[in-house]
Formats: sequence, structure tokens, C-alpha cells
Amino acid sequence: MDNAQKSGASASGGALALALAAVALLAVTMGTRSVFGLFLSPLNSASGLGVATISFAIAVSQLSWGVAQPFAGILAERIGAARVIAGGTLLAAAVGAILPFAHSASMLVAVFALGGVAATVGAPSLLIGTVSQRVPAERRGMVAGLIGAGGPLGQLVLAPATQAMMLLAGWVDAALALAGLTLASLPLALFFRRPAAPAPSAAEAAATVRTALASPHYWTLNATFFVCGLHVFFLMTHLPGVIELCGLPSSVSGLALAALGLFNIAGSIAAGLLIQRCSMKRTLASLYAARGIGVALFIVAPKTELTVLAFSAWMGLTYMAVLPPTAGLIGRVYGARRLATLLGITFMVHQAGAFIGAWLGGVVLERTGSYDLMWRLDLSLAAVAAAVSLAVRERPIEAGPAGSQGIAPALRRESRAAASWSVPDPRRSLGGLSSGASARAPLGSSRRS
Repeated sequence: MDNAQKSGASASGGALALALAAVALLAVTMGTRSVFGLFLSPLNSASGLGVATISFAIAVSQLSWGVAQPFAGILAERIGAARVIAGGTLLAAAVGAILPFAHSASMLVAVFALGGVAATVGAPSLLIGTVSQRVPAERRGMVAGLIGAGGPLGQLVLAPATQAMMLLAGWVDAALALAGLTLASLPLALFFRRPAAPAPSAAEAAATVRTALASPHYWTLNATFFVCGLHVFFLMTHLPGVIELCGLPSSVSGLALAALGLFNIAGSIAAGLLIQRCSMKRTLASLYAARGIGVALFIVAPKTELTVLAFSAWMGLTYMAVLPPTAGLIGRVYGARRLATLLGITFMVHQAGAFIGAWLGGVVLERTGSYDLMWRLDLSLAAVAAAVSLAVRERPIEAGPAGSQGIAPALRRESRAAASWSVPDPRRSLGGLSSGASARAPLGSSRRS
């Protein structure tokens, strides 16, 4: 094997190792966040704060998680993703350990808000944005699908494991065990040490963000992701209530959520592979249309265990599946160097939809005694999202503001850098997280300006 072949094999293996580390980190982060509901009743019994107060604290966590994501992306671009992930992981472990001892409303809200900020270290925006900088452009959609599957995988594993731990040792020990698991994920930060890639100039980086923020195409894409957040968190929060209103046994709720998570994994990976061959915006439109069809069929179908499970499986196929084309479109149009920041803004919009979906579902139920109005809203928004997805730009930006060279030169440099990148050896000491420019220079090449 000649040097070029060895270099290509090393880069490919390094990108795969980095992607798998991102999958593991997202599984831990999203898995621990997905089990919040299991702690609602024991927290209420221990603190006497009431379900409404605890639910509000959990909702605040979703908002703080969304708001913090763009800033986590900016910080990662400045000091390196590895340092951000290491610091956030330590903070998340500390917050998890404090949670059982938060017995006042203000302390509980503060703990959950801080937990949302800490969880940005395992957010899809930071992980996909970081990994996308280090793989060729044609592989980014597939990588986004692979990483996105980590979230439902964590839910699928940690939900039953946490429930079992609570039955065997109590909820406090279960919460501390999750904090320990978070701490154990700290070595994954080593995979994210800054690569040997030429960074864009400050002017290019600022131009990329300004171009995106001024583009109606970027905000149109964000609007579709707002709809995604509303859909997902309405169903995740209120599906057990829907099943109860249908007169079905409570055991169906657990099976439905498990089906949702399992098919989420399949949908995310399949979407990542699909956009390698098909138009991203048409794939995105098709996924939102599929959601609308699923909701419409569920509205008119008889509510049996089979229809609930089939509906959960169908919706699971479309949930994380919208992430690969969304991230892929942002990366293709605006480049990967600021993807963590731009995708962070997109996820902030997503979390605003998540907050509204979880909160509005409860309001509608209290005022009308059913979720019928929410289902109609879900259906309408799915149709709108499918239609406007087709208007999203799919070609790279070639020209920037007047007087600049645009962002196209930066996009071309990204492609050349990603093709030659390989992951650092994670067995090196943690001192590598604070190493200087020499640790960031490409192996066997000089640093380009």
C-alpha cells in the first residue's frame, strides 16, 4: 500500500472513530434527558413541589438547552470542541449528582436550567457540526444520520435500565448512577481535539453567519425544524395521555415509546443514506408529508393497541430522519466551518417548538378534554412544512456581500481539508486538550494560512 492509500485509509478510519464517539456521546446525553419523566413522581413525593412545578422545571431545561446551543457552537469554534465537551460533561455530571437534593422550587428550576446548558456538549448541533468539518461533503448526510441515531439508541437503552435501577435501588441511586455514567463518558472528548485543518479567516467566518442570518432560505429551514420540535415533544410528552384517553392499558404506553425509539434509529440512518442519492429538500418535504399522513390515518383509525403501535412506528421513522437533510442543507449551502453555530441556532428554534408542543398539549387537554385540536394542528403544520421545504435553497452560496469574495473559497478549502484529515489518537493524555498549534498541525504537512 503506497503513502496515498495509507493516508486515505487513516482518514477514513479516523472519521469513523470520531462519528462513533459522537454517537456514544449523543446516546448518553439524550438517553439521560429522555428519562426525566421517570423521576417526576418520586421527585414530587420527596419534595412536595407538585407535578406542575416539576414539569415547568423540565420545560425550562428544554429551553435552556436550545438557547445555549448556538453559544456552545461559537465557543467550540474558538477554543475547540474537545474542551467544550470536557467542561460540559463535568458540569452535567455535577448537576445530575445534585438533582436528588433539590427540594425547593427555585433550586430545582436552577438545576434543570443548568442541566440544559450542560447538555449542549452532547447536542446534535455541536456533534454533527464538528464531525461534518472533518469528513468530505458527500459523506456529511450519511454521518448526520448515523450520529442522529445515537439519541434514540440512548433512550432505548437507558429508559428500561433506569426503570430497573429505580426498582432495585431507589430513585436517588438511579439519579446518581446516571451522573456516574455521564462522568464516565468524559474520555470521549479526546476524539474531538481540534483537527489539522486550515481555519477560515475571521472575515470569512463572519460573512458565513451574516449570509445565513440574512437569508430567507435559512429561516424557512428553521421554520420547518420548529414544526419538528412541536411534533416530537407533543407526542413524547402526551402520548401516554392519548393512550389513556383511548381506554387502552398503561402497558401500551411503554411499548409505544419503545417502538418510537426503535424506528427512530432506523429512520435516521435511512435518511442519511437516502440523501446521498436524492435531493435533500425533496427528502425533507417527503418526511413531513409522511408525518401528516400518519396523523391523518391515526385520527380516523379505530384506537386499538395495534393501531397505536403502528402509528408510533410510523412516526418514529420520520422523527430524527429530518435531521440529516436539515443539517445537510445547511452544510451544503453555507459550509461546515460554522455549521455548529448555524445548526445550534436551528436547534434553538426547534426547542422553542418543543416547549410550545409540550405546553400547548396540556392546555388543550385541560380546556377541551381531548387532544383533537392538537392533532388537527399537527396535521396542518406538517402540510405547511412539507410545502415550504420545497422552496429551500439547495445550491451552495457562491457570492457574499458586496466587497467580499463570498464564502465559496472557504467551502472549497473545507473540502480539501476534510479529505486529508484523520482523528488524533485518543490514548494520548488529557494534556492534548490544551496543546498548542503544534498539536493541531497536519501530520506530515505544513499548516496553511
